Amino acid sequence: MSPLNLLPGAINELIATVTDTNRLTVADRYGIMAAILDESISEEERGSLDRLIRSLIKGRIQVTDELSIVS
Repeated sequence: MSPLNLLPGAINELIATVTDTNRLTVADRYGIMAAILDESISEEERGSLDRLIRSLIKGRIQVTDELSIVS
């Protein structure tokens, strides 16, 4: 299996978008999955993902079936 390499800034962009829209799209979910599987992300990025997941669990973020949010 080839190693997973996220684009630089991808996690921060994903978190900013979800925080701004309060919606989690299909593409966002795949991005979160890829980030969680990436063993090279920083502790800061992992903490940001943890906070995002806690917001999701608390119902602050709506899960949608949209592929992505086009502005």
